[in-house]
Amino acid sequence: MKITVEAKVAAPIETVWRAWITPAAIMQWNAASDDWHTTSASVDLQVGGAFSSRMEAKDGSMGFDFAGTYTKIVEHELIECQFGDRSLQVEFITTTDGVLVRETFDAENVFPAEQQRAGWQAILNRFASYVAAELAHNN
Repeated sequence: MKITVEAKVAAPIETVWRAWITPAAIMQWNAASDDWHTTSASVDLQVGGAFSSRMEAKDGSMGFDFAGTYTKIVEHELIECQFGDRSLQVEFITTTDGVLVRETFDAENVFPAEQQRAGWQAILNRFASYVAAELAHNN
């Protein structure tokens, strides 16, 4: 089963793209809630290149690695990757007032689809908020 989440980001595509692929930025936005954080991230943005991020509960009670390999990249438009036996497609759709970021991914079998959708949507919403705050700070 595929799950899709999306968020509108009120920023130029160059700003959105940079925030998505820069490890230091990823560490700022990549969490579903305030009690989690990303402690490390790496990006080798090329077909066959690897990505990873370490997500941990701030209380140290649990954590996991999210890692995979890039399979297709179209700058400012599309990133596709594999993680385990699952795939992820991230579309960057430029609109008149920003960028629509749409993620479509294979559901996993451990957690209910709605829980997965909610978690991925929460991270994407944090991404949109992070980019908006960075844009406001830099203007």
